[in-house]
Amino acid sequence: MSPAPVTIAIDGRSGAGKTTLAVELAARLRAHHKVSLFHLEDIYPGWNGLAAGIERYVSTVLAPLSRGEAASWVCWDWENHDDGEPRVTLPAEIVIVEGVGAAAAAARPLLSAVIWAEAPDDVRRTRALDRDGGTYEPFWDQWAAQEEEWLAADKVPLDADVRVLNPADGSAPADVLQVLPYLPALAPALAPELSARRGLRLRAERLDVRPDAAGLFGSLYGRSANAVWLDSSNAGAPEPEAAERSRFSIMADDGGTFGQSVTHRSGHSLLSAGCATATVQGPFFRWLDTVWGLSAVEIPKAYPGGFALGWLGCLGYELKRETGGTDLPAPTPDAALIFAGRAVVLDHAEGAAWLLALDAPDADDWLVQARAAVETAGRAAHAAGAAAQAGGSTGVVLPAAAAFRSRDTRAEYLAKISAAQHQIGEGNSYEVCLTTALSADIPADALDPWPTYLALRRRNPAPFASYLRLGSLTVASTSPERFLKIAADGGMRAEPIKGTRRRAADPAEDARLRTDLATALKDRAENIMIVDLLRNDLSHFAIPGSVTVSRLCAIESYATVHQMVSTIDAQLKPGSSRAEAVAACFPAGSMTGAPKISTMAILDGLEGAARGVYSGAIGYFSLNGATDLAVAIRTLVINARGDGTAELTLGVGGAITADSDPEDEYEEIRTKAFGILSTLGADFPDA
Repeated sequence: MSPAPVTIAIDGRSGAGKTTLAVELAARLRAHHKVSLFHLEDIYPGWNGLAAGIERYVSTVLAPLSRGEAASWVCWDWENHDDGEPRVTLPAEIVIVEGVGAAAAAARPLLSAVIWAEAPDDVRRTRALDRDGGTYEPFWDQWAAQEEEWLAADKVPLDADVRVLNPADGSAPADVLQVLPYLPALAPALAPELSARRGLRLRAERLDVRPDAAGLFGSLYGRSANAVWLDSSNAGAPEPEAAERSRFSIMADDGGTFGQSVTHRSGHSLLSAGCATATVQGPFFRWLDTVWGLSAVEIPKAYPGGFALGWLGCLGYELKRETGGTDLPAPTPDAALIFAGRAVVLDHAEGAAWLLALDAPDADDWLVQARAAVETAGRAAHAAGAAAQAGGSTGVVLPAAAAFRSRDTRAEYLAKISAAQHQIGEGNSYEVCLTTALSADIPADALDPWPTYLALRRRNPAPFASYLRLGSLTVASTSPERFLKIAADGGMRAEPIKGTRRRAADPAEDARLRTDLATALKDRAENIMIVDLLRNDLSHFAIPGSVTVSRLCAIESYATVHQMVSTIDAQLKPGSSRAEAVAACFPAGSMTGAPKISTMAILDGLEGAARGVYSGAIGYFSLNGATDLAVAIRTLVINARGDGTAELTLGVGGAITADSDPEDEYEEIRTKAFGILSTLGADFPDA
């Protein structure tokens, strides 16, 4: 037995369901551990004894148990209103203490984790009186007043590691056990619970159906508060490389037995599973390393996709604080991910839909529902033809076009270009990827994010298009650029884009623009500098000699732009941390410039504001150790503020070199913004 057991306190007001939660949590933990359970109601000295009971509990029960010693204490005789029999609580590997005051200030230094249980006042009263009958009712107000007095001076809920909105449906213990292993103080002790997650069976079912993807997502996830669609919306692209990037689409939410979500802000991760939410301190990439990287499921041989369930969502640019950049607060989360224990993967190359689910009690019901939704969406696609397969949309209908403002006026942006060139001339950078942001404030109900995204994907299909609904945050992206792919076998690939020209309606003019990009020395120089940067980023975790450039400065054409793209490949060193490999490359070099760290510092000074989701990454971290992340460009971010308004944000930018022409650079950001602004019926602000 460990001399220093893990001690978990379950606290909350009367009637919050602490006792039931503690008993059921202890029962689940006893599958792998010796568990001791103590109820504070046994030690309070009467109906007016909350403060005295807390003092007795800390000194005679918690203190010895936290040292791994038996606790000798005197129970309270509620019938005779006096001290009762002496009792002994034995120590154990895990000690659970529950009751009002279990996590009081005097107790917290002796605790490994605090769980705070909550329930509405009427539910609490009913629950408590049903449990204790009429004996409690005359004292309810007296006891409640003591609770309020204690909590006024002792902010236990604010210090809780886990908060539970405890419904009376029996779901709380499983939800709490989902998040407890994320707490650093509990992770070593709960290693068996974490290991059990790595032995889950992946169920995979193929349907030879080519469904209407947009209709399918709406059917399965239209009402989900958190849902992700990694949407390869230009499936069938003529270029072989683009076709490879566009083969699979993934759609999922955080529902079901294993569903979870996480948001990270400035060193604090908030993890939610059902009714339980845990707060974990520490860097995001360190947390990611604890939940992703090892192969946790066996992949069916027939399944061709890289995604085998896991985490999906976005990483914001401000995570650069963990990779050599400075810390800037952003109005949006620094990372927002969901864990999908079930998903639909569309294979556009083979015209098939794959249903993936971790084996769980609710897997069969979900597979029936998903199968029916896929088949219905398949019939819709067949009936509607190609328009439906493209995710048909008639466009965005707004009461009035959003009036965007720019963080920088034209003159200010041109001045920043000159300042960037000065830094280059001083030898502080070779290339500065300068950005600005367009934003607009609108009533929250003036723009529906879902049809907005459908209009964007129809107008500007892209291999890494995506639609993320993550609580109050919506991300609608038509990104063409891969940031980083790590396959299950350790193959790594980065595909930076540097160099852009607009598309023209006239074929001859369009061909001229493509040729102009292909032969532009400045654009080639920009691209090659980023290739060199990414070769260095990948080399930190690559097998020596495995870093190669398989494509250099190739031209790819999309609906609204021509782009210059290169491909860098490498092989991950066996045993390397995949989360650290991602961090070594983050943020994308095509969004910073070179050298990365010094240039990020220059950019912080020039831009003067956080980028948020823009310039970060969007994609997945799969249970088989694979990841595929896109650069968050051509991306509209909709942030609902909770006061009836929402902010629309669109980041744009370009690479500045010593020979950049400021007017051309300004025209480039207008070109990059055109696809999204024109879809919204909005204009680039001229001020």
